Amino acid sequence: MGSNFWRHPLIETAGYFSVVVLCLVVAMVLFEVVTKYKNWEEIKKGNIAVALATGGKILGVCNIFRYSIERHNTFFEMIGWGLYGFVLLIIAYFLFEFLTPQFNVDKEIEEDNRSVGLISFTISLGLSFVIGASII
Repeated sequence: MGSNFWRHPLIETAGYFSVVVLCLVVAMVLFEVVTKYKNWEEIKKGNIAVALATGGKILGVCNIFRYSIERHNTFFEMIGWGLYGFVLLIIAYFLFEFLTPQFNVDKEIEEDNRSVGLISFTISLGLSFVIGASII
């Protein structure tokens, strides 16, 4: 009964859900540290660009974990691949900032430049598919 209980689809789903939510909270805290603005304060003020950028990060992280859950062999491998994908998304964020020297991405998003927020959203979500597809 013991080993079958943990392999039941409802139990596995609850486990994956719980771990991914916890990892998502950690990811959002780390993104809050990386950005120069306060995500949730800006969203509360109605900043659409920040909402787009943050939403893209949330979707990106969740999408990476979706692939990780689908392709893992062990629970810890699933977490490892998910966190590795998250680190790659942070690197992509810094690359976006570096590859756009004509403006400051953080400043533009903080000032509610929705075009930059949408591009940030698209980069996070788009690269999450590339990262996810490469998870073995």
